[in-house]
Amino acid sequence: MNPLISAASVIAAGLAVGLASIGPGVGQGTAAGQAVEGIARQPEAEGKIREDLECYSKFRRTTRGAIEQLEKARARLRKVETEADEFRVNGYSEIEREKSNLINAAYETLEQLESYKNETIHFEQQRTINQVRQRVFEQALQGALGTLNSCLNSELHLRTISANIGMLGAMKEITD
Repeated sequence: MNPLISAASVIAAGLAVGLASIGPGVGQGTAAGQAVEGIARQPEAEGKIREDLECYSKFRRTTRGAIEQLEKARARLRKVETEADEFRVNGYSEIEREKSNLINAAYETLEQLESYKNETIHFEQQRTINQVRQRVFEQALQGALGTLNSCLNSELHLRTISANIGMLGAMKEITD
């Protein structure tokens, strides 16, 4: 092989590798530097080394793409985790609010039922007291009638009725 062509190939390869190493980073620059050294030592292996560099370059691009996708996925995961945490916190707050509302509603209902119960008991007591009073009054009237009937003869009975009618008439005149 012509030494001039070989030197030009080495320089071109070095230039290409040097430019390639500026962009992607130190790792690729190191690999490119090693490739230039390999070409300088074995010019006949230049094609194989170029293939290896292209393969390495594709690997780096693919790796960069995978890393970018991984970062995007991590960002989405962080966002979803944040939203899940917010949802969880809001959900727990809502559950506590609902629980408190239910307890308050149950307490109010219990108070109303207690009030209704007390009113019902009071009403039943008054009704029972009135029934007892009515029975006592009826029994007293029956006893008084029995006593009057046994004590009065029919003539005295008629006079008493006439006197009562007279009193009722006088009361009616007073009210009119």
